[in-house]
Amino acid sequence: MVCDTEAALLARHGVDVVRYDRTNDDIGTPLATAFESIWSRRARLDIAALLRRERPDVAHLHNIWYLISPSAYTACRDAGVPVVQTLHNYRMFCANALLLRDGRPCEKCVGRAPWRSVRYGCFRGSRLATAPVAFSEWLHAARGTWSSGVDRYIALTKFALERFVAAGVPRERISVKPNFLADPPSPRGGTGRGALFVGRLTPEKGIPVLLDAAARVEHRDFGLDIVGDGSLRETVGQAAQQSGGRIRVAGLRRRDYCLEAMRRALFVVVPSVCYENFPLAIVEAFASGTPVLASRLGAMAEIVDDGRTGRLFTAGDAADLARAMAWMTAHPGECAAMGRAARSAFEARYTADTNFAMLMSIYGQVSSGASP
Repeated sequence: MVCDTEAALLARHGVDVVRYDRTNDDIGTPLATAFESIWSRRARLDIAALLRRERPDVAHLHNIWYLISPSAYTACRDAGVPVVQTLHNYRMFCANALLLRDGRPCEKCVGRAPWRSVRYGCFRGSRLATAPVAFSEWLHAARGTWSSGVDRYIALTKFALERFVAAGVPRERISVKPNFLADPPSPRGGTGRGALFVGRLTPEKGIPVLLDAAARVEHRDFGLDIVGDGSLRETVGQAAQQSGGRIRVAGLRRRDYCLEAMRRALFVVVPSVCYENFPLAIVEAFASGTPVLASRLGAMAEIVDDGRTGRLFTAGDAADLARAMAWMTAHPGECAAMGRAARSAFEARYTADTNFAMLMSIYGQVSSGASP
């Protein structure tokens, strides 16, 4: 999604964009995929041919895992094309890419050899499948792939930047550029009503914590709308049935529905228990003029200004989340003020025009060999 919106942004400003995509439909068995992620001969040949034909000024890579692999860097280097790599997750040093284990943040492999991930079976719950992933991480770190194969990395937040520096990526090669919204909604007028969650219904998104907290809120005006789908859909449905109408489930919906739901909500809740890299739900809420109640964890605590554009609660603490949801429900005026500040933050940091200027500056720096 981010790759698509960024490519469309560049094209809208007259920049020629040539795409190379591999689809997950080509993925084979987990073990075969893990080995291909070490070095894809097909991707290197494909990209080399593309570079010879198109002669681009910059190669901007988004997700090279699993089917493209770091072999793309070699193809670009051999062609003399500078490389920009956006860091959407922590795959280069975390087997599951989330820095998450047993429902909690885990940094055991940050800056260390990745063999602990094999012991824990961090890739798809399998030690056998994790082994080649860990080997790939170790091999490329040992060969200096991360420091020599990429001219400039783009981290989405300062928090993510620090994780990558701790893992060995040179700080001077990392620029911070957040995600953006290409076509933001108009901000709402007045005060919304109720809490809203939009996202995957999975454990790392904090769904169990959210449901537990919702059951604890006693304020008579409290209600929670949940939009999304995922492995916990049945758990969410059961909670809704037992809530007496306080929890409503909309299922998977289109983006325009989600944005309108944000404009109607009193606040958006983002209860993730993992290190979210850059939750688009927060920026969409900000664009809608709606404050965000988020976990005090990782990038979420960086994006949400506690008390100004929303509030933060202790990650994984249902009691603390319940207290925060009750407070926001009881203070619609304060929520409206935070929503206005959230929209101001969006206009200052997360618009397409701001993002385009940042992106072109990065491209210019790698083309000229300048430092960030």
